[in-house]
Amino acid sequence: MGTARQDTANPGLRERKKQATRTALSRAALRLAAERGWESVRVEDIAAGAGVSARTFNNYFSSKEEAVMATGADRAERIRVELRARPAGEPLWDALTHAFVSALADERAALEPAAVLRARLALSHAQLAAEQLRFEARLAATLASEIARRTGTEPERDLYPRLAATLAITTARLTFEHWVAGPCDTPVLDAVREALGRVRVDP
Repeated sequence: MGTARQDTANPGLRERKKQATRTALSRAALRLAAERGWESVRVEDIAAGAGVSARTFNNYFSSKEEAVMATGADRAERIRVELRARPAGEPLWDALTHAFVSALADERAALEPAAVLRARLALSHAQLAAEQLRFEARLAATLASEIARRTGTEPERDLYPRLAATLAITTARLTFEHWVAGPCDTPVLDAVREALGRVRVDP
């Protein structure tokens, strides 16, 4: 009885533990990729690196590629939250730009080396590039719904919400990849902000 009451009263703790495990697995995957090369990394190695079993890994991810891209899902949620928090009267593209830059700023300390390594892996391995595109498609759907809410449109019927979401996502990714390939004197946050300004598409 006491255990059941405690579990019901602390759903946040359970979710934090799950998130901590996801993060540990993703970081282990990146660390091992840096140490051994991507082709030499196995699911069993990632699980061991995070201190869990391979079965536990499979409860969270369907592949090592998905594990490496997991932090992208965290960024997607930050972008969505940031966009929803922007003032209702703010021009959409300004709000989108702020949301993307803020999400990157939140993880600025991790840009070197984790995000850089992840980008380089995706650029050089087809399976990781495909996983990134799947992630971006899910993010586009999420952002399109929020964009539709702000613009009074319908993502199922109107092109603009998905168009704006996809353009912003692709622009941010290509800018970051260009920044990683370097050399680039512009700080990454400034580079993303500038690039989004160049492709601005207001409703």
